[in-house]
Amino acid sequence: MKKNRSDCPISCSLDVFGDKWSLLIIRDIMLRGKLSYSEFLKSEEKIATNILVNRLNILESENILSKSVSPENKSKFVYSLTKKGIDLLPIVIEIMDWGAKYNENCPRRELGKKIEVDKSKVITDYLEKLTEEFG
Repeated sequence: MKKNRSDCPISCSLDVFGDKWSLLIIRDIMLRGKLSYSEFLKSEEKIATNILVNRLNILESENILSKSVSPENKSKFVYSLTKKGIDLLPIVIEIMDWGAKYNENCPRRELGKKIEVDKSKVITDYLEKLTEEFG
C-alpha cells in the first residue's frame, strides 16, 4: 500500500493526479476521444515521451485507466477510463470552467460555451456517453 503525504483528501487526491500531465491525459480520453499513446503525443501541450509513459502507468496502477490491445491493430495498446476515472468528469468540467472564467487567454470554445450555459447538462450528457463507451 502506498504512503500518502497526509490524510487530507485533497493531498491524497493530488498524490494520484496532482500534475498537469495526468489531468491532460484524462481530458484527452474523456473529452477528445483519444485512446492511444500516439494520439496523446499529438496533444497541443507536447508531452515528452518519458513523462507520458510514466503518467499512463501511474493512472493505470491507480485504476483510473485500463490498458488493452487495440481490436484494430494487435501491436497497439488503447486506454480507457474505469468507473473511477469516469467519476473525475465533474472535476475536469469544473477546472475547465474555472480556467475559462478567470484566464482571458483561455477562451471558451464549443464545449466551454455549453458549460457556461448549462454545466449540469454537460456533465450528465458526458457521463452517459462515457458510461456507454467505457462503463
